[in-house]
Amino acid sequence: MNPVEIGDMFSHALYLVLIIVVVMIVPSLIIGLMVSTFQAATQINEQTLSFLPRLVVTLLAMIAFGPWAVSAVLDFTRDIYTNIIFIIG
Repeated sequence: MNPVEIGDMFSHALYLVLIIVVVMIVPSLIIGLMVSTFQAATQINEQTLSFLPRLVVTLLAMIAFGPWAVSAVLDFTRDIYTNIIFIIG
């Protein structure tokens, strides 16, 4: 196996991790921005008002996209195990 193939496999793994993290975190960031705008407009400085909606949205995103994320990681792992003979050489 040459360094180019190792780099390709590593970049594919990092891309997979990046996509999974983005799918889980972006909804929380959007809700956080909306709550922060609401707090700035009403001058309410309650920390739990910012934390609780982001927590709920993150948990809902994990419930909604969790099966997809697990299947994507399993497909990547299965692909590595299937091609291990070609990877080793």
